[in-house]
Amino acid sequence: MADTERLQALQDSLAADGYRLDLQEQDGRIGAVVTAGPETCADCLVPKDIMRAILGQALGVDGQTIDLSYPSEAGSEPGRPS
Repeated sequence: MADTERLQALQDSLAADGYRLDLQEQDGRIGAVVTAGPETCADCLVPKDIMRAILGQALGVDGQTIDLSYPSEAGSEPGRPS
């Protein structure tokens, strides 16, 4: 699914700012959930379209196949469309 090195670099970059990125692949779609740590700004991420493009490049997929959830969204879970 992914260029492991690129994906790890993205996860490390998010982690440095207090975020966590979890991915789940199912039925040709990728669920991506970004969660914020207790001291992290839940609304301080790039717009979702930009994050989808970054993830698409790192994963080697079309960004339109990524269902992305951000910390500010209640009930965020992999595979949940947003």
